[in-house]
Amino acid sequence: MTTYIPIRSSDSPLGQDAPTTQAVGRSLPFDDPRHLAMHHWLVEEAYVLDHQDYDVWLDLLAEDIHYYMPIRVTTAMGTGYDTAKRMAHFDEDKYSLSRRVARFQTEHAWTEDPPSRIRHHISNVRTFETDAGDELVVESGVLLFRSRGDVNEPSLISAGRTDLLRLTGDRWLLARRHIAVDESVLRTQNLAIFL
Repeated sequence: MTTYIPIRSSDSPLGQDAPTTQAVGRSLPFDDPRHLAMHHWLVEEAYVLDHQDYDVWLDLLAEDIHYYMPIRVTTAMGTGYDTAKRMAHFDEDKYSLSRRVARFQTEHAWTEDPPSRIRHHISNVRTFETDAGDELVVESGVLLFRSRGDVNEPSLISAGRTDLLRLTGDRWLLARRHIAVDESVLRTQNLAIFL
């Protein structure tokens, strides 16, 4: 018996046209060049997010990206779901992500003025082949430390991520990110940052 229930883009209003590529087989060995490339990609992305260089981050995203973090709910074992139907903290495509980033650059981004001090800690990276030769599924854990201002306590967000990375030309682009946050109630002031 397993308590793991995968997140699917098809459960989301914006995810109907998201890439559906799935992992096949066992995870790649840690010394496989593809796994090393994916691990490197995630670490570089974390650096970009930590420095809040969101224009560079947008350039790492495929045009058909689905960025999805459904709201977790606590249910009895065997119910078959652990996320709220059609409710999400993030349910984004490339356009909506670009609008979030554009807002950061205005005087109306009060949730990030002053900006948060953030650090993404990436762990448990596993890489999987797919039936598409130019796409890989990458699972990882992320622990986000966030501090803002001088009064409030810092917050932590722990989550598992399942990404689809696609080789486009000579670059890997993020085509899908499913985020399974580990708490049903987030203990942070707002969610104006990316995981």
